[in-house]
Amino acid sequence: MTFVLTGTLEKYTRDQASEIIESFGGKTSGSVSKKTTYVLAGEEAGSKLTKAEELGVNVISETEFEEMIK
Repeated sequence: MTFVLTGTLEKYTRDQASEIIESFGGKTSGSVSKKTTYVLAGEEAGSKLTKAEELGVNVISETEFEEMIK
């Protein structure tokens, strides 16, 4: 799974979120593409969120992310 992080996360820094994703065997990317599995969108998400919506990539909130990693 490939995640792209965008916006400001409340509970994690981007580095912390990346480490969590990698600990579950996923990876993070700096840009959204058709190969992106999820976009983790925090507050004030910008162009990456727009691109994800255009490409039909799953956009998840920080709450949904926390449910995934339990």
